[in-house]
Parts: sequence; structure tokens; C-alpha cells
Amino acid sequence: MQRIGIIGAGAWGTALAQMLCRAGRAVALWAREPEVAEAIERDHLNPTFLPGVALDPAMRVSLDLSAVARDAEALLLAVPAQYLRAICGQITGRVPLVICAKGIETGTGALLSEVVAETLPEAPLAVLSGPTFAAEVARGLPTAVTLATRDPALGQTLVAALGTRAFRPYLSNDVIGAEIGGAVKNVLAIACGIVAGKGLGDNARAALITRGLAEMTRLAMAKGGRPETLMGLSGLGDLVLTCTAPQSRNYSLGVALGEGQALDAILAERRSVAEGVDSAAAAAALAAKLGVEMPIVAAVDAILHRGAAIDDAIAALLSRPFRSEG
Repeated sequence: MQRIGIIGAGAWGTALAQMLCRAGRAVALWAREPEVAEAIERDHLNPTFLPGVALDPAMRVSLDLSAVARDAEALLLAVPAQYLRAICGQITGRVPLVICAKGIETGTGALLSEVVAETLPEAPLAVLSGPTFAAEVARGLPTAVTLATRDPALGQTLVAALGTRAFRPYLSNDVIGAEIGGAVKNVLAIACGIVAGKGLGDNARAALITRGLAEMTRLAMAKGGRPETLMGLSGLGDLVLTCTAPQSRNYSLGVALGEGQALDAILAERRSVAEGVDSAAAAAALAAKLGVEMPIVAAVDAILHRGAAIDDAIAALLSRPFRSEG
């Protein structure tokens, strides 16, 4: 595969495009916003979503999604999770699709692979997930990711197409586990940010990461994923990165909440999407449907969407009965 189309010119889509241009691939990037496309085309910059990164002049950008999809040997879907269904409705054919978003669809509780399977059932499918800050990938810093697909031949082909010396995909056939890890870690990062914003200390953050990993694993297993996947890059690796770094959108949103800012005000100041906001409600609803206990995720959902006071949510978590670890 030499011709790669990328749907979505946010930070992550632009970073993937830059990485693949550096690897010598012919890259076409679809942008929704005309001003973003113009800046990439004219100045080789994306100041809206990926400021400070000089982009390869060979990167092509288009406002025509169908043209990008038609010419590609593989399509990387890097739009926010809640827009994926609408985007898939504009794609035709059997080009291999790589889901690069992390989230669970609100309303349906569908994993993103399930959304694609419903809308494009004949398209070969893979999921790209793991500990990835877009700016670091764009600058060529070393990064390891999970590439999950149930098609071994497709997996090998995609590794050859996407892998570089600095961007290293590790193959998995556990699509569900990789997706659950990528979606739920964003919710847990908001929780860890709240802990930091409230000044509750590093012990509390470590406890949240560890117990959050247990919640994530339970949900993955209930959906048919494997627990060992959650110990890998798309689970523990992504969780640790997102829950400990100030540049994480979800963690920084949690910090602002913990410091007393209102959610609407935080979101109004941002162009980039914090996927954990929507995924909190979707994951909590999915867990309830499947009978999976996820008290941290439920607490974040209550804070974000149900008017719960942060102090009350923390008090409820600290009042839970003592239990065996597991």
C-alpha cells in the first residue's frame, strides 16, 4: 500500500499524515474546515489543531471526501467517534478501513468497529490504538501502537504500510479489547485530572489508574475481549499516558473541573474534542446494560452529565465497601 487516505484533519489525522509522508507514502488528507485545508495547502501548517509543527509539502489536502476515499489503497478514519457513522455513510467500495478514533457511540452503545460493520459491512477493517500524543508522532518521536484486526493478511499489509523506524505497530487480533481500552482510558483520564485539580495526591491517582484498569478489563471481557489485551499498549500503555500527562485533552479537562471550572466553559474554549466526555455516558450505559460494575466511570458520567457534585461523587467512591482486589 502506497496511497493512503486520511479522513479527518484534526491533530491526530494531521500527525498520521505527516508520519506517512515522512515514510514516503502518497498521502491525501480530508479536511472538513476550508480554513484548515487552506493553511495546510498554502503554509504547510495546521495552526488550528496541530500548532508548531511544519508539515511535509508533499501532503495533499482536499475538501472532497469521496475523492480522497476513491484514490486510496487504505483509509485511516481519524474523525471524532461521534461523527464516524455519518462519515462512513459517505464512503463506498471495499477499501480497507483503519479506525483511528477512540470512543463508544452515544445512544447505541456501539463500539466503533460495530458502527463500521453496520454501515460498510464488506470493508476490511482494522483498529489503530495505543499511547499516542499527536504532536510527538508528527515530530517523529518513537511511538508504539496496537494494530488490531481479525484478518491476519490485512494486518501484515497494514504493518508494512504504516510501520516506520519510529512508529511501531504491534499486531493483535483482539479488536474489541483494543477498542475498549482506547475508549475507557479517556474517561479514566478525566477522573485522574479531577483528582489532580482537587489536590488529592499521587496515591489517589495511582489508585484510580489501577482500579480503572480493572473496570476497563471487566467491560472488555463482557464484550468478548481478552484481558491480556488490556495489559498491552492499547490498554495499560494508553491509560498510563493519558492519566499522567498534562498535554492529554481529557486529563487537562479533568484538572479544570477539579479546580472548579464549569464543563460548558471548558469546552467552549477548545477546538479539539475530548472524547472522554461523550464516552463517559456511553461506557456507563453499556456497562449497565451488560451488568458490569464500573463505579469510577459511573462517577465521571454523573459529574459530566447528571449534575453530580464532584465532592459528592468522590465521597461516594470512598464510601464503597471494602472488597478483595480483582
